[in-house]
Amino acid sequence: MKGEHQKLKPHAPPRPLFSCGFCRRCSHSVLSPSSSHKPSSSSSSSSSSSSASTSQSFTQWRFPHHPDPLPPPKTLPLPLFNPSPPPPPPPPSSIPPLPATTLQETFHIAELHLISGSDSDKLIALQLLERSVVPDPPSDPTCPPGLMRGLVRCLRTTDRSAAKHASKSLLALCLAESNRRVAVEAGAAGAVVETVAGLEDASAERALAALELVCTVPEGAAEVRTHAMTVPVMVAVMARLAGRGREYAMSILAVVYGGGGEEIPAAAPAEEVARAVALALQGECTARGRRKGAQLLKTLEEYGRSDLSQDGA
Repeated sequence: MKGEHQKLKPHAPPRPLFSCGFCRRCSHSVLSPSSSHKPSSSSSSSSSSSSASTSQSFTQWRFPHHPDPLPPPKTLPLPLFNPSPPPPPPPPSSIPPLPATTLQETFHIAELHLISGSDSDKLIALQLLERSVVPDPPSDPTCPPGLMRGLVRCLRTTDRSAAKHASKSLLALCLAESNRRVAVEAGAAGAVVETVAGLEDASAERALAALELVCTVPEGAAEVRTHAMTVPVMVAVMARLAGRGREYAMSILAVVYGGGGEEIPAAAPAEEVARAVALALQGECTARGRRKGAQLLKTLEEYGRSDLSQDGA
């Protein structure tokens, strides 16, 4: 019996399901599902060390510890250019800063800005002047000629905001009799005649009011009478405006035709003007405007009769 057991050959160990192929020692894996016996401590330690070395070898193959360094980034050459030098700083302005404390200082500062300032500076100066003279129109001191010329230029500009502020200040200053002659010398009469048709209604009304005040000066009335555009422009704005604007236009026409025999521009037939005045009186008009219109119709009738008598002679 004992001899028979010795003759029996031991079974061959089962073939492992997985072999890493890197070393032969891990062919007898302890994780083989066909193993039915527990490994001894020595075999377990050797197997563990073998598995660890195999795992380390596999890991090093997949993820090397010392990768090749990346090539240094390419540096592009900087473009060669010749930068222009910075512009020189603007020269210090000689215009005093706004605001002012007295009306004389306001006149001086506004004059400087209107003469040599930028468009924004001119607008600020116009607003400063308006705040100073419109609420309480001054009778003294007299407006400087340079400031009045600046107002006239702003009235002629295409900037409606500047023209609006200029018309306010021009009317406030012309309320003082001493400033009306200054306005005439600055060309205010011709400026109003030539620009009033393009102004907004409120600005046109103020400009006509200032022109009526300028006509109280003999030189201003003479300039209005001899201007070729006075009558057609007044007829046009009289038809467009209402209320006080219509009243001022009739008053200026009365100045033109009530000149005491002075020559009237040929572009103003009395009959056409009379029809325009009669039509304006049928619309909205102030009481003073109606009185001015009725007086103007009589003047035009007399002027027409005198004109006809001169033609018959």
